[in-house]
Amino acid sequence: MTDEFVKTLGDKAARQLSNTTKTPPQWLGATPRWLTQLLPWVPVEAGVYRANQAIDTGFDVKCSPVQGDPLPVAFVNYDEQPREYTLTSITTTLQVDTRISDLFRSPYDQVKEQLTLAVEMLKEKQENELLNNRAYGLLHSVDPDQKVISRKGTPTPDDLDELITKVWKEPAFFLAHPRAIAAFGRECTRRGVPPPTVSLFGSPFLTWRGLPLVPSDKLPIKGNKTDILLLRAGERKRGVVGLFQPGLPGEVSPSLSVRLKGINQAGAAEYLLSLYCSVAVLVHDALGVLEGVVVDHYHEYP
Repeated sequence: MTDEFVKTLGDKAARQLSNTTKTPPQWLGATPRWLTQLLPWVPVEAGVYRANQAIDTGFDVKCSPVQGDPLPVAFVNYDEQPREYTLTSITTTLQVDTRISDLFRSPYDQVKEQLTLAVEMLKEKQENELLNNRAYGLLHSVDPDQKVISRKGTPTPDDLDELITKVWKEPAFFLAHPRAIAAFGRECTRRGVPPPTVSLFGSPFLTWRGLPLVPSDKLPIKGNKTDILLLRAGERKRGVVGLFQPGLPGEVSPSLSVRLKGINQAGAAEYLLSLYCSVAVLVHDALGVLEGVVVDHYHEYP
């Protein structure tokens, strides 16, 4: 029996003549980045975007004036110090040894795969900055009048209804951590009102009052609490808009450039990757937040 077995070709030897099908490198940290997909993006001409405001001082009008009565005199004033948003840069350099990229380039181009992963990481950082940047991030741009505190800690339908009253002029979508969305689903199930779903970009989303609850893991959880945002989107609707700089040197996608800096003394090709972005809230009632949402409360059912 042993002699017969030795006379057959073994697995290890046979694999020396076979081709292995390989995938490109997969990065666990990549997400769909729904926020950057759902936000309308406005091109900025020279890196600065000014959000002009009209002063709400009351506009004097008269309905059906009596003939001969003097007509009111009215005008609309402008804010003399409107807020300006300067695009911020998310940048890094990438080095690839030319010997590695020359020799090990099939079936995948090493430079291309390295740049692809680097761009993914920059875009993940971009979404994080859109939410958490202390200068312009959405979590730091909510007007105090637009903040709602969770009544019982857990995100209930009543809480989201209250948030809608803050952003009632054509709201676009909620933005929440996946655990906050799961907590809201549990509260709906507890009350016997399971939220309907809608398909966006080929993926299902829970909705409430017709507004999708969009997940993002960039909304921080501190302890067991997080926040839920609701926003109106678009420049025409006086909402929230993303900002980008078009026409950059070495542009590979809007506001993202990749440029070869050269080959250093060690024989490594060095690339400069830059992504420029910001986000603007055109009027304060375009953005609201439900604060202090507890995400780890579970119900027991008989």
